[in-house]
Amino acid sequence: MHILAVLALDPVVPFDLAIPVDTFGRVRLADGAPGYEIRVCALGDEVSAGAFALRAPWGLDGLRDADTVVVPGQAAEDARIPARALSELRDAAARGARIASICAGAFALAEAGLLDGRRATTHWLGAAELARRYPAVQVDPDVLYVDDGDVLTSAGAAAGLDLCLHMIRLDHGSAAAADAARLAVMPLERDGGQAQFIVHEPPAPDGASVQPLLTWMADNLHRPLTLAELASRAALSPRTLNRRFREQTGTTPLRWLHRTRLRRAQHLLETTGHPVERIGAEVGFTSPATFRDRFKRLVGTSPALYRRAFRNRDLLGA
Repeated sequence: MHILAVLALDPVVPFDLAIPVDTFGRVRLADGAPGYEIRVCALGDEVSAGAFALRAPWGLDGLRDADTVVVPGQAAEDARIPARALSELRDAAARGARIASICAGAFALAEAGLLDGRRATTHWLGAAELARRYPAVQVDPDVLYVDDGDVLTSAGAAAGLDLCLHMIRLDHGSAAAADAARLAVMPLERDGGQAQFIVHEPPAPDGASVQPLLTWMADNLHRPLTLAELASRAALSPRTLNRRFREQTGTTPLRWLHRTRLRRAQHLLETTGHPVERIGAEVGFTSPATFRDRFKRLVGTSPALYRRAFRNRDLLGA
């Protein structure tokens, strides 16, 4: 089983701590078994969490055979990061564990030297300070999360959920991530490249929402939709639609459409035996070559290899 250790550094942000514990703890595999063994680890018996204190069942030894180590943020900007914790983080990275941070947890990763020469993010309020303290880190304050392979960082609050769902998808496929997202009442469509909401323009003064259009697009993925048709459907000009879409989703209509098509394709690859070409057509790709190319660019592997890794054996009878 995948061992996921959450390192609670005093004073831990309780919401940051709860995000990985709850999100990964809800994952179930096709046979009903848990997808992760969750360990909450700390240096001492008790960790301050602001209005309350908590007891962690694991010490730092819980990190030593973990497959993934997640570091939540600390509530105090000048909070000390003990040398023992930094050493354990370096050791975990050196033996190949995946290291991730939630919000200000990026400061601990940077202090350990794990972000040197890498692109990383944190909450927009702390991004400038992270860049000032650690000039070797390429701080991107605009995105929800950054996946740099074996080291991942996220912005604050809901972006931590986005990162956890992204890692669940990598580990167990989109169906498991979708189940976790539903339990968290969280949309699965947001990816790391979307902007943190702080950089968006305010919503349209008339309160107009693109949600009805999103629902219609999701129901019509098989159709060769164009920006002009989407704008007509929304009774807006293409320029106004693009602006409102960015304000409310952080991306463009066509990018949202392509990503949603590919997420639907992932689900079909996992849960049906349909040929790859048929699945591509069902989600709106008229060219099998284009479907394979776009799928590989988003997911990092071919549709066939993805199916081999993540298909639901119970549903397919394999």
